Amino acid sequence: MGRKCATQGSGMKLERERALDHARDLVAAAWEEFDHARDIEPPISPELLATLDLPLPEAGIDVVEALDEAAEALDQSLAQARPRYLAYIGSSGLEIGALADLLAHSYDPNLALHAGAATLIEAQALRWTAEFVGFPAAGGSFTSGGTVSNVTALAAARERAVPGSRRSGTPPHAVAYCSADAHYSIVRAIELLGVGSDNLRAVPIDGHRRMRPEALDEMIRADRASGLTPIAVVGTAGTTLTGAIDPLDAIADVCSEHGIWMHVDGAYGLPAASVMPERFSGLERADSVTVDAHKWMFVPKACGIVMVRDESTLAAAFGHETSYIPGTRNAVDVTLEYSRPLRALKLWLAFRVHGATKFREAIQRNVDFARDLHVMAATRGWEVGPVPDLSIVLMRKPGIDNAELVQRLQADGRVYISHATVDGETWLRPCFTNVRTSPADVAVLMDVADEVSSV
Repeated sequence: MGRKCATQGSGMKLERERALDHARDLVAAAWEEFDHARDIEPPISPELLATLDLPLPEAGIDVVEALDEAAEALDQSLAQARPRYLAYIGSSGLEIGALADLLAHSYDPNLALHAGAATLIEAQALRWTAEFVGFPAAGGSFTSGGTVSNVTALAAARERAVPGSRRSGTPPHAVAYCSADAHYSIVRAIELLGVGSDNLRAVPIDGHRRMRPEALDEMIRADRASGLTPIAVVGTAGTTLTGAIDPLDAIADVCSEHGIWMHVDGAYGLPAASVMPERFSGLERADSVTVDAHKWMFVPKACGIVMVRDESTLAAAFGHETSYIPGTRNAVDVTLEYSRPLRALKLWLAFRVHGATKFREAIQRNVDFARDLHVMAATRGWEVGPVPDLSIVLMRKPGIDNAELVQRLQADGRVYISHATVDGETWLRPCFTNVRTSPADVAVLMDVADEVSSV
């Protein structure tokens, strides 16, 4: 009794110790390198290009050789984990998160149904995240990212506003609202849900690029007077363009008055509520929120989270029974996806190993870096945007083509940043969400920007 029996398997077993030892060496080398910025990103070698053009192999090669090929390809890819990757909103690839993925994918539980302790890990990680950001979550799930999270939340909003719409279809009189700077995933969600992007109202923004609540109120009143049915208002807690935080409390007032679902897209910015809760006042009044732990909580992709105040709203949108799934409620009754990996483990382990305090300190450093760069750029003759709400800086060099400047900076390779187009003008857009970035890296960014812009 209890004796473990070896199985012959399918002939696809590895030389485990040898494979694990070599993989460990490759990962350790990568982690060591990620602690230091590269002088320049290398081009893809001709040999690697030839390897990546091979036809389907009928026979395999040695595992060490294959792992080396994979590591070579990844080393010649743009790695967001490096300290001077300051473009878009990337992941730092937190090391404990990578180990969590190895564990999770080795055991490979399916979170579609109750998976024992794995299900409890997901529930606990969800509770910890809700506490970390200050949202009174009653339910939710881990997703592949902000897009699926936003679709999930807005599906629940649609079903509450128009009961039965999941079966009968979205009526043509449904409308939704978001700021003019909301993420494109909101447009995609509204299109997928059958509301249609023509019925997504772009609410005007103020000089700090935040939604104007009085304009939202006027638009809702006008739409209601025209016989339309508002299903949701989306406030953004950190826009991807500038990092602006919509006035959530005032938006909540409007939603409360009109009885409309309030969703907060906090995929990027919501973790900052842990260090500046006053800037996120009203978050606790939302019906649903999203946050991507693979952005400003530093863990590897994919680790999105959707949370709701009332889990029954998700069950109303997704719950069903089939002939092969038990009738008791499972994760499939409150999520869009069926087969789901244990994405939560990387965040669960990160909280267990590092603790919430270390996360807050890292987030605050990123905020400080953005504000330091904003001051530094202004004192060196750069035009700057508003003082950052979060960790995105807008800066441009007067008198030159800033779009071309961004291209030259990327080609230079010492730092990697992106651009933002605001009111028809191109701005450099450094974004600090990397746990490895240091004050020295901020100084290098400023010096390189000065140097390249003067050529």
